[in-house]
Amino acid sequence: MATTEECRAALDKLSDNLAGAEGDVRGAAALDRSLSCRITDLDITFVGRLEDGRIEVLDTISGPPREKAQIRLTMSGDDLIAMVNGNLHFAKAWGSGRVKLEAGLLDLFRLRSLL
Repeated sequence: MATTEECRAALDKLSDNLAGAEGDVRGAAALDRSLSCRITDLDITFVGRLEDGRIEVLDTISGPPREKAQIRLTMSGDDLIAMVNGNLHFAKAWGSGRVKLEAGLLDLFRLRSLL
């Protein structure tokens, strides 16, 4: 089972990957939205912002998020790490229910290029 520190490092790596992306991926990541990433097996939530193509984690809280972020991810720590390391494809994990992504319809359309 992944640790809180490993999950935080994975989010930092994902942020770096998004910041270095080009084309459609860069455009999709250029949203300015509140973001939460709930790690179910650790019972924690990273809360922050997706802004200028980067993920900025502002806090780590116990349990579910207190406020509803505009973009919400839910998954296990191991799945987060596997996706960031390229061992698990996001679309496949999302389609099978291992990862949940909730956002407004327009944001989902923009984020689809990340899939």
